[in-house]
Amino acid sequence: MNRFFSIICLVLCAAATAHAAPPDEGMWLPIYIKQLNEADMKARGYKLSAQDIYSINTSSMKDAVISLGGFCTGEIVSADGLVFTNHHCGYDAIASHSTVENDYLKNGFWAKNKDQELQNEGLTASILVRMEDVTEMVAKLEMMVPEAGRAAKRAMVMDSIAKAAGQGDGMRAEVKNFFGGNEQYLMVYEV
Repeated sequence: MNRFFSIICLVLCAAATAHAAPPDEGMWLPIYIKQLNEADMKARGYKLSAQDIYSINTSSMKDAVISLGGFCTGEIVSADGLVFTNHHCGYDAIASHSTVENDYLKNGFWAKNKDQELQNEGLTASILVRMEDVTEMVAKLEMMVPEAGRAAKRAMVMDSIAKAAGQGDGMRAEVKNFFGGNEQYLMVYEV
């Protein structure tokens, strides 16, 4: 009986996945949406253009997505900067405001106006301003040193590129390795 039940389950699972769409795995970097993904997205019925998703010159979806404190993401949902994020992302901030009398974790909190909002010192929201492939620049500069010192040189080069790009009040930049360290991208954020 168990063998028969197992065979039936296997056949049903195979039938259920036989007509499933193949997975479209991978990471879509915003700067390559137009070049690599827009045609496929349109063919699947997506209505927005690549420019609607990522543009450095006009408002786009990238302007509504934030990095909250560098550990979570969120979405800006109002002109006044109201942000939605996951519960665990705000848990520590909410707990820091809670008291025995006002257990915000249990009962929630609603500010009826801006004066009643609770401040979270040190918690920042970063909005991506632009992203740039700097792989060639990093490779050229790190090749100027012997192979034994290249890892340290790469870190120095990436840091100097980020510092040069992130100058200005409220701006932050970083260069990150992608694809197993084979490509480097500069990301400039407004904080």
